[in-house]
Amino acid sequence: MKLGDLMPKDLLGRELFVQDLKDHINDNVEIVLKIRSKKLQETKDNKKFLIMTLEDRTGAVRAVDWYNAELNDQRLKEGSVVRVRGRVVFFENRIQINVENDYNAIRVLKKDEYDFTKFVAQSKKDPEVMKKKLFSLIDQIRDRDYKRLLRAFFVEDEKFSEEFFKSPAGMRVHHAYIGGLLEHSLTVAEICREISRYYPLDRDLLITGALLHDVGKVREYVVTESGIDVTTEGELKGHISIGAMMVREKAKELGLPEKKVLEVEHIILSHHGELEWGSPVVPKTIEALIVHHVENLDSKLARFFEIIENADSDQVWTEYDKNLKRRIFIRGEELNE
Repeated sequence: MKLGDLMPKDLLGRELFVQDLKDHINDNVEIVLKIRSKKLQETKDNKKFLIMTLEDRTGAVRAVDWYNAELNDQRLKEGSVVRVRGRVVFFENRIQINVENDYNAIRVLKKDEYDFTKFVAQSKKDPEVMKKKLFSLIDQIRDRDYKRLLRAFFVEDEKFSEEFFKSPAGMRVHHAYIGGLLEHSLTVAEICREISRYYPLDRDLLITGALLHDVGKVREYVVTESGIDVTTEGELKGHISIGAMMVREKAKELGLPEKKVLEVEHIILSHHGELEWGSPVVPKTIEALIVHHVENLDSKLARFFEIIENADSDQVWTEYDKNLKRRIFIRGEELNE
């Protein structure tokens, strides 16, 4: 039996996620979720009930156990993955799962009984479409050496490419989800391609640097059942130095000209833009300067969109974001007053 066979499905055979529950109001469902929080409470007539917040990568839902509240409060832990059976209802303007009157209605799962990627966010863009766009960019490279370098990473090194396509681009700040590194790198490269139409520069170097600027993140981050973590190598070296080393090693295998290797390395080493932002050097070529500003723009915009998307529908301003050091204006009803 495959792992997927163990996961609860809807009537069409699809695995259930939190985002699907809106289509199952008043239905009895069985769904695998992670416990974000739980709290034992008591009614005015001294009846105990357990309120839980359960989640997967698509969202969170409240669940209430009226029958085995104290027992489940003792045996369930925050962070545990559970299989829950209950009735989906709409209560107090939100979707809620009322847990069945059965001790086994909530069962803690072992690691081999669920797919942990259900609890790690994924890019909303089609990964196959993004891969095709990346390969198309590589095909457009005219410089033989830069094309060989890109093909060595993304086409010929299957282990690396598999890791790259699944890797996040961060832990929290931007593109912090499976496929985030591919999405971010591709967007930066496509914007750089457009910019190359307006300025006299080395277009092939620019696109090569854009696609490889964050390549070290495949070894800086790892996706586990607990989420996105930093590897020991990532903590000790950081993705900038790791990426520069990876490019040099690959270029050495290919016997590429030292001058071209240095140009790509410089883009990687300087893409954070300033020494205080983690770059060993500041951008000192036109191509490095462009990659820095474009990748910074894409990371900031990704953060903007994420914050706005998670804001309440009636909000005019978001809460203060410590990474962006600002609140964001959502353009709510205030503009129409």
